[in-house]
Amino acid sequence: MFAVSSLLVTKLVSFMKTVAQIGISFGALVLLGLYSYQNSLIYPSSLNDGRGVCATPDEYDMPYELVNLKTEDGETLQCYSIKQDASSPHYANKTVLVLSPNAGNIGHGLPIVSIFYRNFGYNVFIYSYRGYGRSTGSPSEKGLKIDAQRVIQYLTEEDEQYQQSSLVLYGRSLGGAVAIYIAATMSSAVSALILENTFLSIRKTVPHVFPMLKYFTRFVHQHWDSEKLVPQIPSKMPVLLLSARKDEIVPPEHMDKINSLMKSEQKFFYTFENSTHNETVVQPDYWEHVQRFIQDEVNPVGY
Repeated sequence: MFAVSSLLVTKLVSFMKTVAQIGISFGALVLLGLYSYQNSLIYPSSLNDGRGVCATPDEYDMPYELVNLKTEDGETLQCYSIKQDASSPHYANKTVLVLSPNAGNIGHGLPIVSIFYRNFGYNVFIYSYRGYGRSTGSPSEKGLKIDAQRVIQYLTEEDEQYQQSSLVLYGRSLGGAVAIYIAATMSSAVSALILENTFLSIRKTVPHVFPMLKYFTRFVHQHWDSEKLVPQIPSKMPVLLLSARKDEIVPPEHMDKINSLMKSEQKFFYTFENSTHNETVVQPDYWEHVQRFIQDEVNPVGY
């Protein structure tokens, strides 16, 4: 009887070791897949037909120039340049750089572009990150930062009207992370910063969107560590922060922390209690806050 029990125990131990080895191997494969393919999760550039039909500004009665910018690593960025008449006596001499949220393409952002251009009277520049819309390449944190550098170079060195205009960054969600990067590292080019529903870092956002992955955030190699960059934004730069309090993608606490870290002497923070992540732009008073901020806090170049 003892011999039989001993044999069963030996087989059971062997079985458990095999199961553990399979579990470890499976877990390793899952983690390897998560590490290797996380860019596809973080940058879903094909969602909402993001690589398909891309509307143009003329469909919204806005004159525009299609600008294709070549990056230092050989990618081409699709950009729409939408300028006011600089000779008009009503010319505000302010430019909004629209930094898009995730998914979709710049055609989806044209209703917002139209508000800045047609309703408020500002120049607008919008571009597709690499791998989005008609821009070439594949998205990554490193790549999107190279894209941002190229766009700022164009606006400050290669186009005379933009060179002589005050530049306002308007970043939503992922676009907010790009805006923070620009404001912190290329601040001399920036007159003001507007952020909506952006995050402290990708690693701190993952558990909110994918709770089952909360123990594996160390494997996230796309950092976007805005928490470290925000304190580097100059205190003289005016900042507007807009936060949805029912945000299902970015915890509202991230915007609270960004607000507390921001050193700006002209800082405005507005919350929208009933808004989810993508509904903030249609909340009451949203556009009034945006227009008042640009109108009152941003001086045109030469003022």
